[in-house]
Amino acid sequence: MASLILRPPTFSSAKVPPEYRNPSIPWLSEEWHVTHSTLPMWKSKRNVRIKYTALEPNDPSVAKENTDRLDDLVTYQSLKSDKVSKVEGVDKVAGAGDSRGEWDWRGKGWLMIASSHWEILSWGEEEGTGNKYVVTMFAKTLFTPAGIDVYSRDRGGVKRETLEGIKGALAEVQDDSVKKLAGEIFEIKIDDSR
Repeated sequence: MASLILRPPTFSSAKVPPEYRNPSIPWLSEEWHVTHSTLPMWKSKRNVRIKYTALEPNDPSVAKENTDRLDDLVTYQSLKSDKVSKVEGVDKVAGAGDSRGEWDWRGKGWLMIASSHWEILSWGEEEGTGNKYVVTMFAKTLFTPAGIDVYSRDRGGVKRETLEGIKGALAEVQDDSVKKLAGEIFEIKIDDSR
């Protein structure tokens, strides 16, 4: 496995490795399979996907690949139903400067009152397969505890070696809450054909 670089969450006192860079907007603009998580809401769901699409920048002088906004579409099914549910929102860069690793989500429609903060902790491509992955951390909200998700571009998920590398890197973050979450990561069910 290629070297996994993990950025600790902003609430941690740990320092960001100097070699860490946030992914570009074009790289992040994909449909991702959420294959592993610590968030309890995903235990009763399957086929969880998140699609990020770059939105036009608010400032017309900014190139689209440097936008500070993403359309965010989550789709999923319950374990016992074929109905596909969706949650729509918009992500806006949080913080100052080139902080495209931190995002504030706001729901659309009736979910407009809901919001959350999430951060990209790690991302990359697996050697040999080229499968892309992202590790995100979500702050606690009124409706959900803080949690970690692992995304994979391929529906089969990341290799075991990659997942173990992610868990190991999370367990080394100098923050007790992140270390605890590293041990709570579970696999989300994905159907063989969909």
